[in-house]
Amino acid sequence: MNNNFLVRAGKIVTVSSLGTIYEGAMIIKDGRIAEVGNWNTLQSQFHSLPVIDYSDYVITPSLVDCHTHLLEFAPSSLYPVTPATHLLTGKSILLHALRSGITALGEQICGHPNSDFSITDYRHAVKDIPLDISFATTSISIGFKEMVHYTGVTKSKRVRHADLSDPSLVKEIARQSDYPGENLFLNATPANFTADEVPRAGEIIYTLEELKCIVKIYHQYEKQVGVHVAGEEAIELALEAGVDVLHHAHGITNDQIKKANLQGTKIVTTPMGGTHLEPNSPENILKLIQNKIDVSIATDAYLPPYPSVSWLPFKDQSLLGPDVYMKIAHPGMKLLQENGFDENKILALLTANPSAVLGKGDKFGKLQQGMDANFVVTAGIPGLEITDVEDVKAVYFRGDRVVDRLK
Repeated sequence: MNNNFLVRAGKIVTVSSLGTIYEGAMIIKDGRIAEVGNWNTLQSQFHSLPVIDYSDYVITPSLVDCHTHLLEFAPSSLYPVTPATHLLTGKSILLHALRSGITALGEQICGHPNSDFSITDYRHAVKDIPLDISFATTSISIGFKEMVHYTGVTKSKRVRHADLSDPSLVKEIARQSDYPGENLFLNATPANFTADEVPRAGEIIYTLEELKCIVKIYHQYEKQVGVHVAGEEAIELALEAGVDVLHHAHGITNDQIKKANLQGTKIVTTPMGGTHLEPNSPENILKLIQNKIDVSIATDAYLPPYPSVSWLPFKDQSLLGPDVYMKIAHPGMKLLQENGFDENKILALLTANPSAVLGKGDKFGKLQQGMDANFVVTAGIPGLEITDVEDVKAVYFRGDRVVDRLK
């Protein structure tokens, strides 16, 4: 399609200093946003450009899910794949994310006993997909009775507990990582297993000294480090070690929230689950933001929802993916609205804040001059006013329309 055009909307939620613009418009040139402003003003200035009219709809930045497991663990969890079809299935799963309004992902590569692929294989597999994907290479510990450990740089080969803090291995994980995802699992994970299968889920894997050494290595590479963490003791270790991003942070205390604020620690919340403890509630997300923490919401997909929590609308333990992103974010976003937060600040939890975690806050996540033209056309503000992917009417990636439900 023509990558130079004028797009009109009844309302644009920019998630920038421009705020919300009613009867707004954007000039798109060569895949980037050239201008954002009032429709009448821009139309008169750029009357020769073709117009795409979405005046009956809302335009917002497209969504950014900065914590997923779509390529490595999801294919074999969802489908009877073989090594020959694993990556093909992963690509089809990515298209589910795209049709859900997501154009950027933070994908964890942890090492998998049945998927002997390198991070280079994953990078190559997605290079032609209209998504911006950042990869976090990680080490992972799964809380079986006999704990097992893998890393994103040793593929399907198991490693020893002692290897997890070996400087040479840590340096290679840090070198290959794009962003501070779950670079290490401070607690053993339950993964997607039942409680009786993972009795050691939640067990702390590292000492404070080991953590400090790992953080130092990442910082020597001028990279931030993120950890999978839950529970007061483990969160305290992460904060003491100077970790940059806490993923999950289930069970964080009020004192730890204050400490995270002072240290500038970002938190990626996962209201659907992901650790051995109850996930982030709407009230927890509100408290983090009231304490001026940079908060993102992520799916951790594919994941079974944590059982028996009041804010999740799901009735069983089926694995859920990117299509529920707006649903799991909705309760927290509504509570923020009820507490007086502006819709731009609220939507940032799904757009600008996770893009900053990915280190790409200057590329997408907001609608302002110079940013990639990644946006969605919707029947309402994603996660706040709409939760059904069918209400995402069109998705644009770098100026190209890649999903269209209005045809």
